[in-house]
Amino acid sequence: MNKLLVVVALTMLTTPVWAATDTVTLSVPTMDCPVCPITVKKALTKVPGVSQVQVSFDERLATVTFEDSKTTIDALVKATTNAGYPSTLAGSTK
Repeated sequence: MNKLLVVVALTMLTTPVWAATDTVTLSVPTMDCPVCPITVKKALTKVPGVSQVQVSFDERLATVTFEDSKTTIDALVKATTNAGYPSTLAGSTK
């Protein structure tokens, strides 16, 4: 019985905690040419935890899906800003 409890306890401790997937939309108003979205997408794709990026030049938006345990919205904004395209959370006044 004690061995069973130890095995169950070890299994619970070593089972990975599943990260939540989150999707946000960033406003990137400084994209002014059709090549800009490529740079923005590359910058966001390099952020650890990002699994999907869609960039719309016409709407000046980037939609990013990421694991919230590996990155943050601030890190996504920093990535676009460092690439030369400052962004904000769409609909936000930050």
